[in-house]
Amino acid sequence: MPIATPEVYADMLDRAKAGSFAYPAINVSSSQTLNAALKGFADAGSDGIIQVSTGGADYLSGPSIKNMVSGSLAFAAYAHEVAKNYPVNIALHTDHCPKDKLDGFVRPLLAASTERVEAGGTPWFQSHMWDGSAVPLDENLQIAQELLALAKAANVVLEIEVGVVGGEEDGVEGAIDEKLYSTPEDAIATIKALGAGENGRYLTALTFGNVHGVYKPGNVKLRPEILLQAQQAAAKELGLSDDARPFDLVFHGGSGSLPEEISAAVDNGVIKMNVDTDTQYAFTRRIADWMISGYAGVLKVDGEVGNKKQYDPRAWGKAAEEAMAVRVVEACTALRSAGTHA
Repeated sequence: MPIATPEVYADMLDRAKAGSFAYPAINVSSSQTLNAALKGFADAGSDGIIQVSTGGADYLSGPSIKNMVSGSLAFAAYAHEVAKNYPVNIALHTDHCPKDKLDGFVRPLLAASTERVEAGGTPWFQSHMWDGSAVPLDENLQIAQELLALAKAANVVLEIEVGVVGGEEDGVEGAIDEKLYSTPEDAIATIKALGAGENGRYLTALTFGNVHGVYKPGNVKLRPEILLQAQQAAAKELGLSDDARPFDLVFHGGSGSLPEEISAAVDNGVIKMNVDTDTQYAFTRRIADWMISGYAGVLKVDGEVGNKKQYDPRAWGKAAEEAMAVRVVEACTALRSAGTHA
């Protein structure tokens, strides 16, 4: 199927919310990892989200070029073509963009999508993330208002972050302290600043102990009940029933989370969960296995010529893609999106 149109993406998000499931949002940084993610979603019978970070976009443009916009547009153009061959809907997203990179990443990409939409096409990306977790909440939401207006004009969904995710991603590090937990007051401030969809659709990453990076299960102290408290505070502010779920929530920093924590987060309104560390590991671990077990073929040991079938990048790349695709299926199963493709 083609990359999701804005209408298809809206339907994807609505179905997830109504059906109490979430889509894995898989970070990729190459054609190989993109293809692996596509295969994983197809194998799971799940629609999904594939995303690129600032560092991934840099890498996609060429490690010596490091241009986030050209890397993102190259990724999107490739994805728009190859996704046609898979029987599921895929949305494209750009991940964490801090304030100092807005002018070199999100704003020009929104402008490119606006130009495409005005010419009768669809946006390059279906959603973009503004990561204001490192600035005061007032400034965070002020910038979000400006970006939401631009996103609405481009028929694109905006993702914001209210709170701080600990750990490190793409050189941005968050402290592990009480700021990891969003408050009901944060939720109310967000609703007051951005509305409840009338000013443009947005996804909200509220933090409930999330930490980027590699952690064993049980080491990350998540409190999914914070998400419910935020939903209830927003519902009260909007005059909705106590069981309403006004926010479309996003779960960041999920590595090491327990299955019951993931399930509780989805119950409380999470419809998108970022997955990066675990799929990176699955991809690279299979390459390591390949190289170690077949080193005599990969290397020209003792003056021999090696085995081209062993060191051909397509050979080990295919194995790595298969392993990553399996991990994507696992994510779809944990988030209950497996088998939900309409």
